[in-house]
Amino acid sequence: MELRDYAAQDAVGLADLVRNGEVSAKEVDDAARRAIESVDSELNATVGDLYEQTFDASPDGPFGGVPFALKEVAPHAEGQRTQLGSRLAGDGVVGPADTHLMTRFRAAGLGVLGRTRSPEFAFNATTEPLVHGPTRSPWDLERSVGGSSGGAGALVAARALPIAHATDGGGSIRIPASLCGLVGLKPTRSRIPVGPGQWENLHGMGHDFVLCRTLRDCATALDALHGPAPGDKYEIVEPARPYIQELTADAGHVKIATTVDTWSGEAVEEDCRAAVAAVASVLSDLGHDVIDGSPSIDNDMLTDALVTTWAAGMAQRTTVAERALGVTVGPDTVEACSLAMLRHGTSLSGIDLLDGFAKCNAVGRVIGSFFETTDVLLLPAVGKVPWKLGELNQHDASLDHVGWVRKLFDRYSPFTAMFNVTGQPAISLPLAWTDDGLPIGVQLVGRYGDEATLLRLAVQLERAFPWADRVPGVSVG
Repeated sequence: MELRDYAAQDAVGLADLVRNGEVSAKEVDDAARRAIESVDSELNATVGDLYEQTFDASPDGPFGGVPFALKEVAPHAEGQRTQLGSRLAGDGVVGPADTHLMTRFRAAGLGVLGRTRSPEFAFNATTEPLVHGPTRSPWDLERSVGGSSGGAGALVAARALPIAHATDGGGSIRIPASLCGLVGLKPTRSRIPVGPGQWENLHGMGHDFVLCRTLRDCATALDALHGPAPGDKYEIVEPARPYIQELTADAGHVKIATTVDTWSGEAVEEDCRAAVAAVASVLSDLGHDVIDGSPSIDNDMLTDALVTTWAAGMAQRTTVAERALGVTVGPDTVEACSLAMLRHGTSLSGIDLLDGFAKCNAVGRVIGSFFETTDVLLLPAVGKVPWKLGELNQHDASLDHVGWVRKLFDRYSPFTAMFNVTGQPAISLPLAWTDDGLPIGVQLVGRYGDEATLLRLAVQLERAFPWADRVPGVSVG
């Protein structure tokens, strides 16, 4: 299979070629490996060598024969090695068994052939871990791909993979989607299973899904991966129909509130503001009810909630790693801002953590009440155009735990983490571009459980702001 032919296809397209006998799964797998090799020396998006043998997957799934990669920060597959994006884990730990999600990846036909880079403990809006080095944007090698699913974002944007695993605990799908020009959906809490090793990922704020280039890949993946698994803590309402059908459904009349102002008071760059204004104008012209509006979020309360819950979660995970690997957290094994978070996390009491949960609840109730009278919130995905490598230095010893969280979520990504707290679906779409050709994501947030409305609006916006022909300078073929 020629690389230009491989790179031209999304995941659904590749699966169709395999299903129709126009190309074999082996030929696609070979093309994917050559594609990754052709760009990764510049992008630094993978961790270690690609697997000698692609993980088994069903040839009969909707993505039968499609190559895939897992985010390196946590083990999902039996035999998958992970280093947590950190020096702490040394050579890493090996997953003892498939998670429920990995079982669904296999059933969908996604063949895992490697690992993608993440920042340390997935706690950065860029992907520059000391242990592996920085991942570079295929749009501009001096710029960040975002984080924490940055390696996945780089490979998919460069056409080396059509689709890749990603996670989102504070914006980690939507931020790389915005910086890399991709479709990045954070599904509703409990839409995608997180077990069996945990009841909730990051106290319910962590969400697994994928990064991809097309809406049909996004909808097809959601159809393949959603639904409860045995022993899940919660189950949510199932969709009224397959998500792929939403791409051809009537969008109806949607009530949309829009804002470009941060709850922190930090300035949003003009290109990001202009992108939202352009999208709002188009949605209004399409007949939707678009008004200025925003939930009144207490940013100090949100920051306290994020600091407490993230620090406690990181401390628990690293304590497990210390016991399992016989290592010690310290300045020689973790980055400075991570260390500040971990030390704070270990100092917290159970009451402190419950107080953090109470603040999450308070934020969630405000946002939930806001969505009683609106269907969708339109706002920037991030507060800045793709930033330079080095701006979000996780090894900056001058920042304490609060300073690090405020830098991430007040300045760079001020519009993402609150929807991890609430668990609502949110999607970043590549709807705008800077004069220099850098992508700008625009974010749509829906009511709890309502990915369908987001997909119907996304189709309308893709017609108005098509992105399929936008290809970065570093790309396959």
